[in-house]
Amino acid sequence: MRRLLGAWAVGAMVAWGCGSTTEEPRSPGVDENPARTEEPPPPVSGPPPVTPPPPVTEPPVDPDPGPVTPTDPGPTDPFPTEPELTAGPWPDEPVVNYSSRYRLGDVRAVAVDEAYNIWLLNGDRIGVLRAGDTSPRWTSGVGQAAPGFGPDKLAMGSTVICGGSAGRAYVGYYTYELDSAFIYSPDGRNFPRYDDPDPTRFDPVRYQEYQKGDLDVVRLQPDGSVALETHLSRSARSNGPQDIGIRNTNDHHFDEDRSVLSCTKVMRGKHRGQVYIGTNHGVTRIQGTVYNSHRHPVWFKPKPEGGVSQMAGYTYALGIAPNGDVLIGNDWSIGVVTPSENLADWDSTSQALNPEKLNSYLPELNAEPEKDYWRGIQQTPDGRYFLASKDYGLWEMTIARRSEAHGTKVAGLPTDRLTSLAATDDGSLFIGTEGFGLWRLEGQRLTHVKGVDGVVVRQLMYDPTVKPAMLYVLTNEGLTVIRGH
Repeated sequence: MRRLLGAWAVGAMVAWGCGSTTEEPRSPGVDENPARTEEPPPPVSGPPPVTPPPPVTEPPVDPDPGPVTPTDPGPTDPFPTEPELTAGPWPDEPVVNYSSRYRLGDVRAVAVDEAYNIWLLNGDRIGVLRAGDTSPRWTSGVGQAAPGFGPDKLAMGSTVICGGSAGRAYVGYYTYELDSAFIYSPDGRNFPRYDDPDPTRFDPVRYQEYQKGDLDVVRLQPDGSVALETHLSRSARSNGPQDIGIRNTNDHHFDEDRSVLSCTKVMRGKHRGQVYIGTNHGVTRIQGTVYNSHRHPVWFKPKPEGGVSQMAGYTYALGIAPNGDVLIGNDWSIGVVTPSENLADWDSTSQALNPEKLNSYLPELNAEPEKDYWRGIQQTPDGRYFLASKDYGLWEMTIARRSEAHGTKVAGLPTDRLTSLAATDDGSLFIGTEGFGLWRLEGQRLTHVKGVDGVVVRQLMYDPTVKPAMLYVLTNEGLTVIRGH
């Protein structure tokens, strides 16, 4: 990522981190994300976001920083045996309204851990519904939410929740963006060569910016309450301090990933249990309480004074393909990458470690500088890729080559304002809309899904680790679970 920028001098086609290699000669770029001034992350609760400062040009890139040698490779991926599927502890009825049956109350995000505890998020409150409970137990003020929400607090609001191992979950938060992502460490060494220590550059107040937003790891307690396990801070490679939240794995001075906008858990395969989060800048990969940050598809914007800026939009769309590929959709770009065996290598742009299959946009929809606002990306078992936009509807995508994708709009939905997608094992694609509820695509046939209260779908989450599989559908009216797809 940051230090790999020096490898861009010639030959590149696809840029994934804050640097990469391409097939076409390009000049090195610096990160720039004007999306920050146009669409702040949607709060779950708390005060509205303050207007962030405009993006600025970051310091020049080191043309030859030398190789990055991992000194702490972090955990390697296990190769777990797939468990025998059971019905699990929850009702196996085809459709159940969990909000009414279990008196859930207002829910803004939902997750399930490996013990099938159902996790709920609403502002500064985290709820857990355990098998056998008649209602969830809620805990307020955990972790980043403890001081309350606001621009002067640890977070401005909560955003998403993902299930982890038994009794563990991950809670995401958002905060404002920095005018520059570079933060001096106490030694005061300056980017790019870090050979000029000057402690007077260190600002302890600004240093605390590292702690804002990001992700908490929380644990279920024996009494059903929730407690903080850790604020995610341990990088997969030893790179500076290990107690300052999420920052770039290959250069801890850059705090680029500050707001968590999406998350998805790997439900099966050799990386089962790992979690990916989409942020205001890229995609961070998590194994247990260790992370690697980050990767992203990007495009390059020419600057009036010459050179280019690297454009990385907000990542709201995340998916895991049937073969384990990571699917990414941000404001502009679409990416498909086969994840590295080792967590420590996730931010590497090496085609040998993280084979990328796509970094592109859909020319049939908009020109590259125009935003497509992807909110869902999935691959169905028959190999078809689908994308959902918050403004432009449902698109089927084909990959021509690593830098080229093409799209065909899927007709028949009552609105182009989409919120989420879920691909299920029976070949269906479920589509969340804003205003028209849940829809299902079977082959070429679109139908409205009955039995789900609410017209705005907030989240779709598919759990194939039980049989019948469970599709969690969270709407403005509550949580419904559909089984059997």
